[in-house]
Amino acid sequence: MSFPKYPEYKDSGVEWLGEVPAHWDVERLKHSVDSCRNGIWGEEPAGDSSDLPCVRVADFDRPRIRVVLDNPTMRNVKPSEQKGRVLKRGDLVLEKSGGGEKQPVGFVVLYDDDRPAVCSNFTAKMELSEGMNPSFWRYVHAAAYSIRLNVPSIKQTSGIQNLDQQSYLDERAAYPPSADQAHIAAFLDHETARIDALVEQQQRLIELLKEKRQAVISHAVMNYGDGRKGKLGYYVDLLPGYAFPSSGFEQEGMRLLRGANIGVGEIDWSETVYWPEDKTEGLDNYKLRAGDLVFGMDRPWIKRGARVSTVDEKDLPAFLLQRVARLRAKKGLEQGFLRLILISKEFRDDVEVDMTGVSVPHISPEQICTFKISLPSEGKQAEICQKVSRELARLASLIATAESSISLMQERRSALISAAVTGKIDVRGWQPPAVSSAPSDSTQTEMV
Repeated sequence: MSFPKYPEYKDSGVEWLGEVPAHWDVERLKHSVDSCRNGIWGEEPAGDSSDLPCVRVADFDRPRIRVVLDNPTMRNVKPSEQKGRVLKRGDLVLEKSGGGEKQPVGFVVLYDDDRPAVCSNFTAKMELSEGMNPSFWRYVHAAAYSIRLNVPSIKQTSGIQNLDQQSYLDERAAYPPSADQAHIAAFLDHETARIDALVEQQQRLIELLKEKRQAVISHAVMNYGDGRKGKLGYYVDLLPGYAFPSSGFEQEGMRLLRGANIGVGEIDWSETVYWPEDKTEGLDNYKLRAGDLVFGMDRPWIKRGARVSTVDEKDLPAFLLQRVARLRAKKGLEQGFLRLILISKEFRDDVEVDMTGVSVPHISPEQICTFKISLPSEGKQAEICQKVSRELARLASLIATAESSISLMQERRSALISAAVTGKIDVRGWQPPAVSSAPSDSTQTEMV
């Protein structure tokens, strides 16, 4: 569906708003807020009536701009400290401390739970003024956040971002009449929920494709009961990295490959340490070459999978640092088949059980070498690797397409919110469908 513009516009005098509908006001954000009260952490739960859920930044459902208390943190807050701090449905919660470069502090969510709660000392409770629609204003803050309107109000001390709430609330926004606020909120509630449902469909598809990917790998390396059996260490040349002392690291020289540089199927040199070239005598054995497999042995399992990568020409020259293993297949084992073994679920499950270390869990070279394998002939291994490569490439393409769809829908969602709360589209004629229908495979909302 498409939406018209408002009949008449005026210059708002605010860069991020541009022109706004002529009958809208432009005021500072603080005009929408009756009070903004810092949160409280309270004490350990006591099992009495003063125990309340405490909303943390971790409870922010950012995509849906709301608080989710699926597993609430309970804190004991004395009645005298609860005054003015208890959240009720329709309040907003402002993130005041935390954040980072990619996700700066200052996000705002809606509290739409019926349970009394407080918010933590890293947040603040914002109670809206009379006539202000809570859902509309969460979208206003979301639109402001998307263009980083909060960033000028951020102060950073000791590595932690802190939001100057007074400065932020001095920023200006568009104020439609109350009836328009309610209509815009209802429209955005419906349309964003529709887009969110489509995003969830694509996310489920991605998970299924990843499961399929793992099944393809497992089938390739485990379905050869008549193959040669033995321990992986018999078929590989495994070398743990050298313990280059960190006191000798420099800003230039020979690159040292650390565990932090190894991703899932990729090597990332964005954070690199170097070793003086004139101090590499006797360390040639630790010099990497193209085609080597490298395995991050500390905290090796991340959400995307095992940190196993193949060294490319562009990664050279480089030396191997400790807690990274270099693996080269020996006679009887194809290098490509070795990679499939290392990224298989069976290998992960086998070695993860015996991970050592408390502060920094890691896998030992011995654990890698004792993994039991069953190998088909070298010719069969090569054939399997070719087939698996084609299938993994196909699945990767499908995953990339789904991820691109998600990005596009999220961009549309953000643009729709911004267009509605700044008056670029007139949704006053919109009516919710009489009967909700299942979402299609693409969003249909267009903006004029």
